[in-house]
Amino acid sequence: MEASSSGSTISSVTGGKAKTHQPVAKDVNIFFDELEGVNSPSKDDDSLLHHGNLTSTSDDASRLEVVGEEVPDKNKTNGLYFRDGKCRIDYILVYRKSNPQTEKREVFERNIRAEGLQMEKESSLTNSDIIFVKLHAPWEVLGKYAELMNVRMPFRPFNPFSAGAPCILVRCCFLNGHFIEINGRSRRSRRKIYYLHRRYKFMNRIEKQISRFRGWLPRKPMKLDKETLPDLEENDCYTAPFSQQRIHHFIIHNKETFFNNATRSRIVHHILQRVKYEEGKNKIGLNRLLSNGSYEAAFPLHEGSYRSKNSIKTHGAENHRHLLYECWASWGVWYKYQPLDLVRRYFGEKIGLYFAWLGWYTGMLFPAAFIGLFVFLYGVTTLNHCQVSKEVCQATDIIMCPICDKYCPFMRLSDSCIYAKVTHLFDNGATVFFAVFMAVWATVFLEFWKRRRAVIAYDWDLIDWEEEEEEIRPQFEAKYSKKERMNPISGKPEPYQAFADKCSRLIVSASGIFFMICVVIAAVFGIVIYRVVTVSTFAAFKWALIRNNSQVATTGTAVCINFCIIMLLNVLYEKVALFLTNLEQPRTESEWENSFTLKMFLFQFVNLNSSTFYIAFFLGRFTGHPGAYLRLINRWRLEECHPSGCLIDLCMQMGIIMVLKQTWNNFMELGYPLIQNWWTRRKLRQEYGTQGKTSFPQWEKDYNLQPMNAYGLFDEYLEMILQFGFTTIFVAAFPLAPLLALLNNIIEIRLDAYKFVTQWRRPLASRAKDIGIWYGILEGIGILSVITNAFVIAVTSDFIPRLVYAYKYGPCAGQGEAGQKCMVGYVNASLSVFLVSDFENRSEPTSNGSEFSGSPLKYCRYRDYRDPPHSPVPYGYTLQFWHVLAARLAFIIVFEHLVFCIKHLISYLIPDLPKDLRDRMRREKYLIQEMMYEAELERLQKERKERKKNGKSYHNEWP
Repeated sequence: MEASSSGSTISSVTGGKAKTHQPVAKDVNIFFDELEGVNSPSKDDDSLLHHGNLTSTSDDASRLEVVGEEVPDKNKTNGLYFRDGKCRIDYILVYRKSNPQTEKREVFERNIRAEGLQMEKESSLTNSDIIFVKLHAPWEVLGKYAELMNVRMPFRPFNPFSAGAPCILVRCCFLNGHFIEINGRSRRSRRKIYYLHRRYKFMNRIEKQISRFRGWLPRKPMKLDKETLPDLEENDCYTAPFSQQRIHHFIIHNKETFFNNATRSRIVHHILQRVKYEEGKNKIGLNRLLSNGSYEAAFPLHEGSYRSKNSIKTHGAENHRHLLYECWASWGVWYKYQPLDLVRRYFGEKIGLYFAWLGWYTGMLFPAAFIGLFVFLYGVTTLNHCQVSKEVCQATDIIMCPICDKYCPFMRLSDSCIYAKVTHLFDNGATVFFAVFMAVWATVFLEFWKRRRAVIAYDWDLIDWEEEEEEIRPQFEAKYSKKERMNPISGKPEPYQAFADKCSRLIVSASGIFFMICVVIAAVFGIVIYRVVTVSTFAAFKWALIRNNSQVATTGTAVCINFCIIMLLNVLYEKVALFLTNLEQPRTESEWENSFTLKMFLFQFVNLNSSTFYIAFFLGRFTGHPGAYLRLINRWRLEECHPSGCLIDLCMQMGIIMVLKQTWNNFMELGYPLIQNWWTRRKLRQEYGTQGKTSFPQWEKDYNLQPMNAYGLFDEYLEMILQFGFTTIFVAAFPLAPLLALLNNIIEIRLDAYKFVTQWRRPLASRAKDIGIWYGILEGIGILSVITNAFVIAVTSDFIPRLVYAYKYGPCAGQGEAGQKCMVGYVNASLSVFLVSDFENRSEPTSNGSEFSGSPLKYCRYRDYRDPPHSPVPYGYTLQFWHVLAARLAFIIVFEHLVFCIKHLISYLIPDLPKDLRDRMRREKYLIQEMMYEAELERLQKERKERKKNGKSYHNEWP
């Protein structure tokens, strides 16, 4: 879940973004100090920590160096600085001396130095063949590339009409729902501040009374501990793309701390992605050197250890990593909100948005899980009153026809009593309501996430961050460097891809996608063959337990085999999707990610859900009837549903796949890195003992951690999106799916946090405005869920046949009632009669059914609406069949239109931007216009005074 904004803070709206700052000071003069003292020191990243015992803070050495003090020796040994203890390590490259790619590395490193980066090499303490290349970006390089990358930094507002001269500083405070403008140069503003101060004192008294009242109430368990988690909000300020020409406008107190660690690493990574490694050729980029083995690894450093001997409550946090571990990644805080601002600061906006979305999704699962549990409990409480399950359990005289050829025996309908009761738990009167609720829930979830994302984007200064600010992929530049055209936005020449070339590549890629989907369908067809073949094998098994439950054994083993095939095909899909995406040559990294994501989602979604769709909509629908069965390849008889229906098979499919998939994902995400890191630490302890482990520098410790997934957050998002599909698409057949998803996600949040903080190397901080193409996929799943749930209720469930019987054929027909008393005789009415002598030779059972009545059976029953064998049209469809079919089609149409209308109405009624955020943005735009107006007015007044002083006419001038 997500961290809510802390108690008594005041939102400040400025020219670039909105932040929150500390409560207004009681002394009125502090307002003027803020207005006049623009050069006063401000907080940098590490000033939020307790500096008494910092061991790996990024900027201590720089601050001491600026004031002329001696650099502490700990900077030389903690692994975060060069040997001189002054230059902060911004990036690490790792290679082996035995690697033959020496020439490429030398050219690459020579070009790195030519770009201005400082370099230092260090041998590994555990393996002399491993070399660490430490990189540091000086101020000049950071400033140059920050301007090229449009890195937004805090600055002082300036007058655009006066060649960069500072204009009147306008501050705007948001207090108790009202904006108050403060202008430091007017007497009227001072009176405003006086009344503001009096009003603040009044509101402060009210807030104290409210806080006293709250003191009697129990504390909310979800909130963060303010004692251990300091205020993480940055100072309120304007932000703008960094510019060296206007550097005097930016708030720079210390050049070494102006760019935080995440930004420095991002700038260095940007440089490394565009450095050549072969002279005279368009072979550039660190990614290619990593792929061809020239370098083994490349990563930014963590800020130190995530553990400390001292308590964080008494001694404070050692570094931001330690703070994240204690307040976010520790299993003891699983019920707390997430410190999203700290996550964003340490890992970047892209990872911060993922955890914000995951927390929002998990929080929204609470009502869905509660309603789903209520539907299940409703089925439990009404189980003893269900007329259908009673009739099934009491039908000892009804003999059902065999469900497979030869080896399957005749069986009493009462033998399926347990399955009938289990089916009622999921297929009851509340199922339709729950399906409608989940369709509406999916819409509400997406609409409110848009609002939440807008607030996050505004608070994190991502509103003005657009795709055109992204850099072109180095592979795209190398491929199309000979063809250039002017960028319509920047006006600079850039490489471009011809339309014909792009279309041809897309056609080839689409053909590959279609082929892989056909492979999935072929795999499903193989599972179908397995089911129809093994059901007879299990029916002839020696063990009575398996022989009597042949259909359940067939379904269970088929699901497990299907899961193994899913996992094997996923490996193939990843390679195919990667090949097809690189074949398309996307222009930017986001385009590459979107294309790769769409392919992998299509592959895995079809792979994971194809068998489920088969069971839900095809199993038992086209089998024919006894004496005229439809067969596969004219040999194998198609599989039939259990006498209690196919819903139990669908529930088993969803439950097993969902549990196995999530268990496997959790193991691969955390279990595998834990085992790998444990084995590495074990080898180090054997060679160097416990003393050597603590003396390793930070780059050595991080190198022994596991690298982040090659595709970033793709695996994390894909796991949750597929889970969202399970939660919504077939929720009518499995109401407990939201509850299982909720329990999994509560663990997933802390599991992912623990993995990012402790088991993985620090990922590169990246910016993102939203969750990308995943939102469109979520909307598509929401639409698909309405359709599938309508068909599950109408086709797979017995809801419609029971409804038709109650109103048309039951004891209450024509009375407008539909209770359990109206369902008397439903089971007998839903079964047709078959003459045993009409069996085909290849499907005639080996048993004649004499064990039931002492003589061979003459008739058996089967699930269908057909005429008896001695009617004018033997085994023809009855009128009840057509009534049920018409009711099913009508229900699908009504259900879909009704739910879609509700979804569109909700989407229309819920605005994408919260009202307060919209007002803040409009107020911000208004303030900027006012600033420009005042600056222009000041300029014209100044010109008028100069003309008057020089004796010139100004009668026609304005104002």
